[in-house]
Amino acid sequence: MTAQYLAVASGAIAEQIRLVLTAWGMASGDVEKTVAAMVDTDLSGIDSHGISMLMTYDRLRESGRLNIAARRVVMAETAAIATIDAAGGLGHPVAVDAMLLAMDKARAVGIGAVAVQNSHHFGALGYYARLAADAGLMGFVTTSTRLTGVLPTGSRQSRLGTNPLAFAAPGTDGEPFVLDMSTSTVASNKVRSYSLKGLPLPDGWVIDDQGRSITEAAAGYDAIQHDDYAGLTPLGGPDPVNGGHKGYGLSLMVQILSCSLAGAGQPGTGNIGHFFLALQPEAFAPAGASASYIDDLLHTMRSSEPLFADLPVQVPGDPEAAERLRRLESGIPMPQSLLAQLRELCSRNKVPYLLETRTS
Repeated sequence: MTAQYLAVASGAIAEQIRLVLTAWGMASGDVEKTVAAMVDTDLSGIDSHGISMLMTYDRLRESGRLNIAARRVVMAETAAIATIDAAGGLGHPVAVDAMLLAMDKARAVGIGAVAVQNSHHFGALGYYARLAADAGLMGFVTTSTRLTGVLPTGSRQSRLGTNPLAFAAPGTDGEPFVLDMSTSTVASNKVRSYSLKGLPLPDGWVIDDQGRSITEAAAGYDAIQHDDYAGLTPLGGPDPVNGGHKGYGLSLMVQILSCSLAGAGQPGTGNIGHFFLALQPEAFAPAGASASYIDDLLHTMRSSEPLFADLPVQVPGDPEAAERLRRLESGIPMPQSLLAQLRELCSRNKVPYLLETRTS
């Protein structure tokens, strides 16, 4: 690891997040749900959605847009569905509660769906979908986003968020299938992560109003945040030639599922919506049939002949599972630029700074 990075133990990161959230006034139970989700994200190698988000949350909190002590309310409920008002709180704890509620309903009646309104960012969706898979259920999650930094296919203006989705399904052998993806070419926080690491952006991630790539990461992230005539491309690119219309269509699907059911806001309004679905496989097929099918399917994929000699064929969820094992052993690599921001955050919030505990 280069001198620009520090490898930090996951326990230190967990305690650092815990201290900050507690200092902000979050309830202790919500703190623990949030810590677990954020640390899992960093362990999985999704550096854009873990502890690096604390500065964004702090800005939202100080501006009055984030209610860190929010008390969520169940607005409607039946045997199979529920709608929750998150009361403007951070998304992680309500997302955990919503998925657990959907799972309880799926166990009872075979399927459970929970919609959430008036929420905020909740990190990586795969964490919540995997909660279901780890319990032997299938999980599906979508969310809208706070910003409109994605250009619809053929548009010069950004009109949608990155609008990610995740799906997880368990087999019986090894890690579950976990698909976690934005419907844009990349997530906006990945652009921010490249900026923190001082890396250039690949062509086609962020474009201006003439369709030209913005490759300087800080400028690209600024454009996503503040320029209505620049932004991220939809999955597949800015035009239909390479499938950009498919990413655009998926983004609209996510927006509808996340917001129309719960009564959340239109893109860019700040009223973020989430959608959680859990399925009990045994309600549809004999016990073990679904898991056996998934085992066979994933084995077929993983055993296919690789196109690249040094890169085995994997399935979604494999890279993150391997990265979790590596980072649990060797620590989570954090750029010095991020550590400087976290040090300043801790100082300003009168919280001890704990992260310089392990180097490599």
